[in-house]
Amino acid sequence: MSSAFVKESSDQDWLHEVEGTVAALKMYLTRETGMRVFEQRSFVDPKTQKEVHRMSNGLDYAKDAEGKWYVVI
Repeated sequence: MSSAFVKESSDQDWLHEVEGTVAALKMYLTRETGMRVFEQRSFVDPKTQKEVHRMSNGLDYAKDAEGKWYVVI
């Protein structure tokens, strides 16, 4: 079987496993999408008072109480 079809192993296979920095989030999203992902803007959500990061993939990300990334819905 060709190794071209085998996903590279990583310590960060899931979003919640990514280090709590924006740089780590960008690297993870870039690897997952195959396209360069960058932060478009950040803001504080008035409801949750959490810092939200709008990324170029069209999704917003924030960290929970444990410092783990999640997609803001």
